[in-house]
Amino acid sequence: MNAAVDVLQSTHQHINRDRLWQSLMDLAQLGATVKGGVCRLALTDLDRQARDIFVRWCEEAGCTVSIDAVGNIFARRPGRIPNLPPVMTGSHIDTQPTGGKFDGCFGVLAGVEVLRTLNDLGVETEAPLEVVVWTNEEGSRFAPCMMGSGVFAEKFTLEETLAKVDAEGITVGDALNAIGYAGPRKVSGHAVGAYFEAHIEQGPILEDERKTIGVVMGALGQKWFDLKLRGVEAHAGPTPMHLRKDALVGASVIVGAVNRAALGHQPHACGTVGCLQAYPGSRNVIPGEVRMTLDFRHLEPARLDSMIAEVREVIETTCEEHGLTFELTPTADFPPLYFDKGCVEAVRNAAQGLGLSHMDIVSGAGHDAIFLAELGPAGMIFVPCEGGISHNEIENAAPDDLAAGCAVLLRAMLAASAAIAGGQLAV
Repeated sequence: MNAAVDVLQSTHQHINRDRLWQSLMDLAQLGATVKGGVCRLALTDLDRQARDIFVRWCEEAGCTVSIDAVGNIFARRPGRIPNLPPVMTGSHIDTQPTGGKFDGCFGVLAGVEVLRTLNDLGVETEAPLEVVVWTNEEGSRFAPCMMGSGVFAEKFTLEETLAKVDAEGITVGDALNAIGYAGPRKVSGHAVGAYFEAHIEQGPILEDERKTIGVVMGALGQKWFDLKLRGVEAHAGPTPMHLRKDALVGASVIVGAVNRAALGHQPHACGTVGCLQAYPGSRNVIPGEVRMTLDFRHLEPARLDSMIAEVREVIETTCEEHGLTFELTPTADFPPLYFDKGCVEAVRNAAQGLGLSHMDIVSGAGHDAIFLAELGPAGMIFVPCEGGISHNEIENAAPDDLAAGCAVLLRAMLAASAAIAGGQLAV
């Protein structure tokens, strides 16, 4: 391992920036949109083609490829001590309907570039390395999101997951069989020595702070609700203002309360009303019902609960003042997560050793790393994306930033491999 570390003292220069970029551009051709983005939904034929390319590239890099029953793909590069648990990296290659070239794909292809770079340098790691493509991270075609990693981490059962259907009634199981990616490997119970996921930030902080690397400390906890407000629809003309039971007026107060709660619990607080429908939806009828979604996020569990309590109090008060009733239904609950301190330090040390500007950051979005963190030490690496824009066809990232993130990933994985083998970290 010492020889490996010696040869990687200038790891950033060893990463083939142009090769990484070309791999991303080649993958982006599968499902390319006229606006420069990608539409490659999970378990479609385009997804099959992308998977086939990943498998071919990894086999060309000398890896053994296996596929599990939910379609997760594992490319394994052997280590000097084969029975050690692997150091893993990866992400996803499925996209949103109007997705970009980098969300998920960067994490997968950064892993492939790590393998290629180690081959170029003739470096043998102590522990095996694995690059993983997780099935249906986006959740665009099949719900829920982070499906493959969720089954791997035993958050979802395989049987229930394979029975999930898309809008056309096609099951996950049928779609996997149709594209030839229903694999024989058992889904759960595999050792995880460490897991790192490289990703575009999907937000504007790194760009705003002029930093190249985000050292991801953890992920915001998320609690989602569906809220239904009921009043009385009535004629917009003959009904006096003081006698109305206008559900939309009540909803407007609650939207403001969600925003105030998030602003009042900084840093790391987010509050969003993403969907709002007023019924019956006629211009001269007072809305008698509103359905809306509430999305609360925070890194600290107590403050997340405080945000929700504040908004619930406003809901109750508003309904009483406006003659409304309400139903508040929880729909998602992901607790806040702090990544493993050793993995976080490995990322930070790698950025420092490469002379890259960096800062601590928190992920506001869900990633496969969140589930992997329950199976073993895990961490994430963020790089900037232009304007903080993601889940959009104009999503963009700079080749130099992507190569820098890949270099950090390589060093962090080598550090983890040494640690697993009981060696001394030297990055």
